[in-house]
Amino acid sequence: MRDESSSAHEPPRSEHGSAMERAAQTREAHRVTLIGAVIDFAVGVAKMIAGVMVGSAALVADGIHSFSDILTDLFVVAATHFGRQEPDSNHPYGHGRIETLATLWLGSVLIFVAGGIAWASIGRLLEGEPIPAPGFWAIGIAVIALLAKEWIFRYTMQVARRVNSRLLEANAWHSRSDALSTVVVLIGLVAAQVGVGWMDALAAIVVGVMVGQVGGRLLWESGRELIDTALPAEERDAMQRAAEEVAGVRSVHDLRARKLGSDILLDLHIVVPPRVTVSEAHEIGNEASRRLRETFPNLHDVTFHIDPEDDAGETEHSLRPAPPLRADVEGVLDQAWHDLPIWQACVDLDLHYLDNQVDVSLYVDTLPPGQDLDAAAQALRRAASRLDWVGRLRVWLGPGKG
Repeated sequence: MRDESSSAHEPPRSEHGSAMERAAQTREAHRVTLIGAVIDFAVGVAKMIAGVMVGSAALVADGIHSFSDILTDLFVVAATHFGRQEPDSNHPYGHGRIETLATLWLGSVLIFVAGGIAWASIGRLLEGEPIPAPGFWAIGIAVIALLAKEWIFRYTMQVARRVNSRLLEANAWHSRSDALSTVVVLIGLVAAQVGVGWMDALAAIVVGVMVGQVGGRLLWESGRELIDTALPAEERDAMQRAAEEVAGVRSVHDLRARKLGSDILLDLHIVVPPRVTVSEAHEIGNEASRRLRETFPNLHDVTFHIDPEDDAGETEHSLRPAPPLRADVEGVLDQAWHDLPIWQACVDLDLHYLDNQVDVSLYVDTLPPGQDLDAAAQALRRAASRLDWVGRLRVWLGPGKG
């Protein structure tokens, strides 16, 4: 059963309202990313000019890193635009994987840039090329760049958490990696200023390693999402507890949750009392879904399966021998009971599939003369003694539940 209901305590959100909310989040993500791109351009130009003028490989490498940020910023803008579009007929779960693929690409770019920086700097270090003192003005540019990148990191991270975008969060850490690399560059510049020139090339190598580490982490996280890695156990446990707090839910099992961009997809089995009606069982599932959505706002799609008994860890029902369905049950019972007056008085029949058997509840409008409900049930049981799939058997006087 697929739940498509909204919160139980708030008016249902229309598709139009959801689209407007996503559009607002996309605009906010674009704004912070474009601001970051402008800062990256200004910082990159300043670093490159200063690095070339003073002969600092570390500062030039850091400038290249800043320019690479501009490319990724533009890519993030495109990915957030397309990745936050509403589901359509070809993408019923939405377009969140676009953000995941963009994060994968971003990690690859960082590793490529890191390799180039480290390779060039290792060669320069081995050649022992003398590096002149950079001057305090170059050190000042590095300090300003550090402060600017740290500010854009904090701003981007704040927006990423507000709009719940892993891609935007990855881009924020990209900015933080630039800030951290600038710290290393500062160390190299100060060392070169006091006459330890080889520290500049070593600092550039460290920058490359740091950038590569960030790229590797992004590749790892986005790769795990692409192969539908489950959410952490503590998050899944919290979801199970939230569902089990709903009245009518006896237990929850086979809970599976995975990420789709910034959204979470969840499916779970909900155990309810075995003899409630189908509609009541479904509404219990709906209420569990509402509770989950209230507790976990990132839930995008909730699919629940209603179970009348706890079959956790057992073989999937569709892989077991099939029990007889209603038409077959009625045909076999008619053969066994056709001579019994109580069967002729039957007006309704309830079937409950429990413990690999079929419990039968017979509703009659009248009782045969001289026979009470217990005696009628015993007569039916004796006549059906060869039917090993018949479980509990009861007779009720009344019109039935239909």
